[in-house]
Amino acid sequence: MALYIFSDAHLGSGTEDLETHKVAKIAELFERVKQDGDRLVILGDLFDFWFEYKHAIPKEHADVLLMLRGLVQSGVAVDYVSGNHDFWMDDYFEMQIGVMLHRDSLDMEYGGKRLYLTHGDGLAKADRGYRFLKRVLRNRFNIWLYRKLPPDWAIPLAKWVSGSSRDYTSKRDHTFAPDYEQYAAQKLMDDYDIVVIGHLHIPVLTELDGGTYVNSGDFINHFSYVKLDDTGVRLEYLET
Repeated sequence: MALYIFSDAHLGSGTEDLETHKVAKIAELFERVKQDGDRLVILGDLFDFWFEYKHAIPKEHADVLLMLRGLVQSGVAVDYVSGNHDFWMDDYFEMQIGVMLHRDSLDMEYGGKRLYLTHGDGLAKADRGYRFLKRVLRNRFNIWLYRKLPPDWAIPLAKWVSGSSRDYTSKRDHTFAPDYEQYAAQKLMDDYDIVVIGHLHIPVLTELDGGTYVNSGDFINHFSYVKLDDTGVRLEYLET
């Protein structure tokens, strides 16, 4: 059996044709998981924006939610590590779909290997502006306050902010790529065998002292994912 990991589809961020293409590629990946996988980790930013009210969720992603539910019903264990565009999750995925939600990171063992997985936003110490903004956006009081806005106001506003944030971070994240490799190297010194990070949208697999650093890339341009089985860990790609 195999573990699959992918991230950064940012569903809802592109043109209608691109969104259709991304959903089709996610469906293709899920079929591969069903064939030989027993566990899938979504490493953040599956959606460009996600926010849950007590009685409402964004309606435009029903097709992907149904595919996720089908994957769980087929016997695949699915974990979701929240990213910087979907950290406002509550209990919908766990209660209604059967997906285990993890805040910020996931520490797990698979196939005799110890893995550390995180989406990776805010890892670069030099990115002080975003690191401060992250604390503001994830403050429980601020989230409670935002829920007081009606969904028809709050969701369009948040989508606009999300798009602006994505444009801003995309111009800086490549600059911080060495910081991510350094972060992975430090984690590998803590007796991890494999460190997997997302967020950068840059597929990376490199051997460091003590283990392997992998960046899962994205499901917008590269359609890359990580696969771990008894032959080792590798990056694979769907044909675009």
